[in-house]
Amino acid sequence: MSFICRSVYSVVVQLGVRLLPWPQWIVDWQANPLEIEGAFVKHVIVALLAGLSLGADRAADPAAAKSTAIKVMSWNIRYDNPRDGVNAWGRRKDWVAQIIRAEQVDILGAQEVRSGQFDFMSKQLSQMSAYGVGRDDGKKRGEFAPIFFRKDRFELLDTGTFWLSPTPEKAGSRGWDAAITRIASWAKLQDRRTSATFYAVNTHYDHRGPQARAQSSQLLIQRLNDQFWEHPVVLTGDFNTLPGTQPYNTLVTADPLQRRFFRDAFKITQQRPQGPNSTWNGFRAVVPNRRIDFVFVTGTIGVRQLKVLNQQRDGRFPSDHLPVVTVIEFPDKSATAP
Repeated sequence: MSFICRSVYSVVVQLGVRLLPWPQWIVDWQANPLEIEGAFVKHVIVALLAGLSLGADRAADPAAAKSTAIKVMSWNIRYDNPRDGVNAWGRRKDWVAQIIRAEQVDILGAQEVRSGQFDFMSKQLSQMSAYGVGRDDGKKRGEFAPIFFRKDRFELLDTGTFWLSPTPEKAGSRGWDAAITRIASWAKLQDRRTSATFYAVNTHYDHRGPQARAQSSQLLIQRLNDQFWEHPVVLTGDFNTLPGTQPYNTLVTADPLQRRFFRDAFKITQQRPQGPNSTWNGFRAVVPNRRIDFVFVTGTIGVRQLKVLNQQRDGRFPSDHLPVVTVIEFPDKSATAP
């Protein structure tokens, strides 16, 4: 093969453009050098154009560049209950951590996390910092509703927890007709890439008390307008309620007495939601139309994508809930836009 063809081949391969393997060109050239060299030039031109197109696509793809988008996951990982047998935490904990790492999430709002689980996940998710407290005493006792966030991406400005009860500042307080104590934890974060400041709030509503769920939404809307009013808010959680119910509607409906409300990321995502229209499987099978885990955002936050992950191994699930993963973005100057 001529020196020119060999040189061109070497350059385009270094540029990452895929060509027919070199040995095959040698074989064909030996059989008919003039015809093959002409074909080779055409092949290079086509390959280069394709490579340029691919490069343009990668530049436009937020996942391929250093994106300002933020990937958020909400996941009830199921508390460490030895009575779960084959689905016990010890049998699936590495799988849970593996999924979170594989998704490369920037922020994780997890539910039903006990102290030992919190410590395990903090070690496994070494690229992330975390904030959370036990719901029973505001320290280590009881389930956490922790927030994990990438330490290289976000600066932690402030944190806090309030109880879903008529006395939200009283640690361990139970609200209304709730079966057990419930909390909401929050972190005030600043994005190192964009300087945008926002709140990440994570919660877990009661599974039995309808009044408690309704009042919990009222409390969150009150906090949204009184405490979190100055910045955008991302709300994650297991809400134990369905779209269209009173607790859900309270969160997403404009109220003339309250300036701000939430939007369901599932409803406003730019791309069609992926995965099942459910987040509950009970370790058995995905139950249709049981979307009880949500990511909510306030008005200035855009939502690019949302997917509900349905990973299984031999018919088993990593948790009795499916994780919700969404890609959000802030508009320009969102650091001051609520």
